[in-house]
Amino acid sequence: MAETVKEQGSLSINSENLFPIIKKWLYSDHDIFIRELVSNGCDAITKLKKLDMMGDYSIPEDDHLKVEVIVNAEDKTMIVRDNGIGMTADEVKEYITQIAFSGATDFLEKYKDKTNEDQIIGHFGLGFYSAFMVAERVTIQTLSYKDGAEPVYWECDGDSEYVISKGDRETRGTEITLYLNEDSYEFSNENRVQDVLEKYCAFMPVEIYQSKEGGEPEYQNIKEDEIQPEDKVEEYYTEPAKTEEKENEDGTKETIEIAPEQKMAKIRRRPFLINDIHPLWTKHPNECTEDEYKAFYRKVFNDFKEPLFWIHLNMDYPFNLKGILYFPKLNLEYEAAEGTIKLYNNQVFIADNIKEVIPEFLLLLKGVIDCPDLPLNVSRSALQNDGFVKKISDYITKKVADKLSGMCKTDRESYEKYWDDINPFIKYGVMKDEKFKEKMKEFVLYKDLDGKYLTLEDYLEAAKEKHENQVFYVTDEVQQAQYINMFKEQEMDAVILTHAIDQSFISVLEQDDNKVRFHRIDTDLADIFKEEVSEEDAKVLEENTKTLTDVFKKALGRDNIEVKVEKLKNAETSSMITLKEESRRMQDMMKMYGMTDMGMFGDEGETLILNANNKLVQYVLANGDGEHIDMICQQLYDLALLSHKPLEAGALTAFIERSNKIMEILAK
Repeated sequence: MAETVKEQGSLSINSENLFPIIKKWLYSDHDIFIRELVSNGCDAITKLKKLDMMGDYSIPEDDHLKVEVIVNAEDKTMIVRDNGIGMTADEVKEYITQIAFSGATDFLEKYKDKTNEDQIIGHFGLGFYSAFMVAERVTIQTLSYKDGAEPVYWECDGDSEYVISKGDRETRGTEITLYLNEDSYEFSNENRVQDVLEKYCAFMPVEIYQSKEGGEPEYQNIKEDEIQPEDKVEEYYTEPAKTEEKENEDGTKETIEIAPEQKMAKIRRRPFLINDIHPLWTKHPNECTEDEYKAFYRKVFNDFKEPLFWIHLNMDYPFNLKGILYFPKLNLEYEAAEGTIKLYNNQVFIADNIKEVIPEFLLLLKGVIDCPDLPLNVSRSALQNDGFVKKISDYITKKVADKLSGMCKTDRESYEKYWDDINPFIKYGVMKDEKFKEKMKEFVLYKDLDGKYLTLEDYLEAAKEKHENQVFYVTDEVQQAQYINMFKEQEMDAVILTHAIDQSFISVLEQDDNKVRFHRIDTDLADIFKEEVSEEDAKVLEENTKTLTDVFKKALGRDNIEVKVEKLKNAETSSMITLKEESRRMQDMMKMYGMTDMGMFGDEGETLILNANNKLVQYVLANGDGEHIDMICQQLYDLALLSHKPLEAGALTAFIERSNKIMEILAK
């Protein structure tokens, strides 16, 4: 307990309403006070290391520099303790009672020519006062590293009055005790505090240990020769040798020793280490193995599906930025395409998916980015509006584009292997980020009908004799099989675009180059599939179109159907449905927005193509009023529709019944 009061006073603050603001509004998440207090402890130890490095102080060899977080569920308290630089009474007055003053800033100013300020975590004097979001009373016991320094005790109960006196701490460092208010007792629970520490402090650069006091003691067993000076031994005991019975080749059995007798100790459970002070992103890429990258991914993201590959960011100029971005395997059919980019400042967790720093399209990835130069606001929970942030975002975009384009140029085999998984991400980036598009548009791949990968330039060059500046594409290889076969017969190619993002993506490409147009493979019929006809034959086809239009309108009971008779090179194809590209895109867009009842838009742009070279079509032309003509017309239409899209339930039932009737007629 502290000695008699030596001094009382009022905190030097600009507004008497500051405490209510701190308690309720300064930090959006109340658990963030743990990050602030632990960061201050790490800061105090970092400063001590700097002094040791500069020869202004010598850290004893047996000193284990660490921050401790101790919870007590019985007393409803939390202690944050460090053995760092500590404070004198004058420093307590300066750094604690003058809220707006930052001890870190003062330290950096004093040693600005001797130390690297990037390694100082605590930039905000208000951080300590975040404790009052959860505590009704806070005490500090501190002892400075300086020779002859006296311990200091400070206490405040959450208003602007404080008490300062001589303390009773005997070792260098600072201990902050929070007496939690009734609404915040959760922070005396060991598991709750562990969750918060693992969230914010998992990679802080100083070792952080958690333990608990009060309640029933917990024990662990260790070997006697592993006892540490700080261990509290409950009892010593001997663990007998372990044996097992072994059967010899001659059938006899003997008992053999498999583990010798051990001298053991039962000790109070030790504090456990929370953090990794050397996270993978702080290392040089050449020092990291593939297994380490994968293990780090599993640990941070709790994802046991292996990432496809990763990019290790490592930049010192013109700003300091390090990190690892992982490309996960996206399963867009079953999962939302959303990743997690964790943002750190000097290994202190700030937040997930900060859009000012992380380009929007990169939010499909998973990764960590650590940038000590970020201009954070006082609560570290948001970024200040600063053009510097845009430079960081642009750099990240550039590094990702460089990695991907470099892989395409130097390791095309791997790039193609990953393409089906990463192409939605790249296309999204092209759509959302102009700089990324400029760097990556030449490295977007397309899979052709033979499963080979090619660029858009490759496709257009190969197809320019048959359909210049036109790109045909497939969205469903099964449903559009008839059209694919027709293309292959005419030695034409198309590209496979099956992802939902592809429709928006090709629209962006068309806006970028108004000469190039994309057409789905079942769009308006290309001339290459038709026979060349004379003027006289063209007139006959026109007459046949009028005739069959009337026949099919009557048979189908639809006055708005558009029919066209063509001479197709493949006589086995009887009928097809084509759809104008603009109409089909309109339908797809309406479906995407849940407008399933499209009314007048349902058949707009749809054309029934009838092949004048097909015997069944010729039969309908010759027997327009025949007994089974309506049934044949309905069947021809459904066959054409089946190669275009699945039949609806009622139409499918009718198609099956009609097919049975046709087979009965043929069997007679």
